[in-house]
Amino acid sequence: MKTGTVKFYNDFKGFGFIKDEGSEKEYFVHSSGLKESIRENDKVSFDLEEGKKGINAVNVTKVL
Repeated sequence: MKTGTVKFYNDFKGFGFIKDEGSEKEYFVHSSGLKESIRENDKVSFDLEEGKKGINAVNVTKVL
């Protein structure tokens, strides 16, 4: 699992972006990939999965 910070997340539209802590890359996250609700600046752990338009963050959970 990777760790990162939620850079942007729109609850209404159900998507956002997570900035990877290790590589500084950003990954798209959709509400279907969340295990719990997230907000901007939350520290999260996640897996990566190939999606229709590129690599997506999935299995996203908050890290304390």
